[in-house]
Amino acid sequence: MKRVIVTGGAGFIGSALIRYLIGGQLAEVLNLDKLTYAGNLASLRDVSGSPNYHFEKLDICDELGVRRVFQEFRPDCIMHLAAESHVDRSIDDPLCFVRTNVMGTANLLQASLEYWRGLDDTKKRDFRFQHISTDEVYGSLGSEGYFLETTPYDPKSPYSASKASSDHLVRAWCHTFGMPVLISNCSNNYGPYHFPEKLIPLVILNALDGKPLPIYGKGDNVRDWLYVEDHAKALWLINEVGVVGETYNIGGNNERTNLQVVEAICDLLDKLRSRTGGGSYREQIVFVTDRPGHDHRYAIDSTKMRENLGWKAEENFDSGLRKTVEWYLGNSWWWEPIRSGKYAGERLGSLKGTK
Repeated sequence: MKRVIVTGGAGFIGSALIRYLIGGQLAEVLNLDKLTYAGNLASLRDVSGSPNYHFEKLDICDELGVRRVFQEFRPDCIMHLAAESHVDRSIDDPLCFVRTNVMGTANLLQASLEYWRGLDDTKKRDFRFQHISTDEVYGSLGSEGYFLETTPYDPKSPYSASKASSDHLVRAWCHTFGMPVLISNCSNNYGPYHFPEKLIPLVILNALDGKPLPIYGKGDNVRDWLYVEDHAKALWLINEVGVVGETYNIGGNNERTNLQVVEAICDLLDKLRSRTGGGSYREQIVFVTDRPGHDHRYAIDSTKMRENLGWKAEENFDSGLRKTVEWYLGNSWWWEPIRSGKYAGERLGSLKGTK
């Protein structure tokens, strides 16, 4: 059983990955997480009692702390997901994103390099530094085409620029020092345990609360949606059989406009939990001032994952969205403390108001 350090394991994708690894008895995991606003150990309630799960509260920018953890846990691989997210928050506090996503990744890479150099030949050969990134590093697409692993980087926000920087650092440590790295770039994730500021959980919970359902601009921005549990399985497959130095794009092949996503959620809620006072949840939709630098369309080409590694998403958007809505309806124990404390559904990203 591999010993795996997962950074950012209390976040949305990180916790899904850990639940998959621990639940399937695939690895012994040390979760490193600073527990910022989106970090939630309640997302790991189902696996926290396992002898194969360990947690340490740690900032990846803490040089001494990271080096100490490496020497104490002796990992076989690092799965690096810790990052400040998302675009709206990066507009409000860009330097925070540079610190964590750029400097934090550099610190983790250097600690990994020093640790890797001290391993025996077999462990050195098998060690992996796996970096999990986003499709936003590629910029924006027009109405046609897809992001490939070879698509030139063209980030448009402080968030995507900081993630692009971290990708470049990982490649540099591979090419300069020979460290065995793997990189993946994913499309928009959704599913259970998603922090309520993101589009899908925000719309579900605002709808239930009778609040407006905000959509940027005209709602015609397009995203490719990937169910988070499909993503977790893809990440472990890359870890197991991915080729060192390669990049893999992971997408759900489920393109939808933001308006289509919101309307689909409303229609599901109409069926699963009738609106107080009657009518459709669609009546709560409002269009709000668009955010600065809003990329029009993201779409991932996952051909390399499918043909080289044999992976494909198991959930389509309709099946995954229904599972997600049903989960939020049945798990208020998880999201109610967040909505009453950390995040109550307010607008982020500097711009306020509706139109």
